Amino acid sequence: MKINGNEIRPGNVIQHQGGLWAAVKINAVKPGKGPAYAQVELKNLETGSKLNERFRASETVERVRLEQKDHTYLYAEGDMLVFMDAESYEQINIHKDMIGDRTAFLQDGMAVIVESHEGRAIGVQLPEQVTLEIVDTEPTVKGQTASSSYKPSTVDNGLRVMVPPYMTVGEKIIVNTETMEYVKRAD
Repeated sequence: MKINGNEIRPGNVIQHQGGLWAAVKINAVKPGKGPAYAQVELKNLETGSKLNERFRASETVERVRLEQKDHTYLYAEGDMLVFMDAESYEQINIHKDMIGDRTAFLQDGMAVIVESHEGRAIGVQLPEQVTLEIVDTEPTVKGQTASSSYKPSTVDNGLRVMVPPYMTVGEKIIVNTETMEYVKRAD
């Protein structure tokens, strides 16, 4: 689907320079002289590289619609992650690099969304938040609970997360998978 260069929005995926690019940030620029344009920060969905590009309103770009299907994470096999289609039970392998640091959040049986283009997987959306257990943290210092300082802790998937000083080993916490930060104590 063709759209004008000034209609690109964050999250849109476009065909550009022979690859698929996701728009990360957009800044509408209206110079005093000359036509307005959109300054767009793009991220390549295959390589992860970034690019800043200018698109004028008169230019058209090809907007790509990604197919999104529910999948279940099964297991890791070397550098590959195995997912199962929730409808057809067909298994697909996706390289760990596609998810990057967030691979640590994958748990057996976790529901994810696999994004594909022309039958080829190009991205995996994890749940926004996951519940993890604290396995190691510093002891609480008396009188420190009133301050807003956080202390480092290690959770059961091996990540280091900053948590409030009153948290102890064995407690379950909710962590944001995008920012990798503590959200709240799990119920």
